[in-house]
Amino acid sequence: QVQLVESGGGLVQPGGSLRLSCAASGLTYSLWHMAWYRQAPSKQRELVARITSDGSTNYADSVKGRFTISRDNAKNTVALQMNSLEPEDTAIYYCNAQLRILNYWGQGTQVTVSS
Repeated sequence: QVQLVESGGGLVQPGGSLRLSCAASGLTYSLWHMAWYRQAPSKQRELVARITSDGSTNYADSVKGRFTISRDNAKNTVALQMNSLEPEDTAIYYCNAQLRILNYWGQGTQVTVSS
């Protein structure tokens, strides 16, 4: 079955950096669009960044210029490089794989930005 496993979350000070990674298995990875979402306490889950099967990317306005999404089709992974982190970036970050009407989610990884 399809599995998405995130790693790389943690506690970081404002202005710091973190790199999230998601390893996918059980699917023909290169065909799938991959994305990172996040959900802060008492807020709805929101799209952070997305990379399509052909490598096109889009970002939430709040992270443009600070976050970078990338994928490695040879390793079936997607990464999210997060720089200049702000307290408002604190959330659980979820990896997502989407192809047509199919959607799969990882279990999430906590990112906390605090001094």
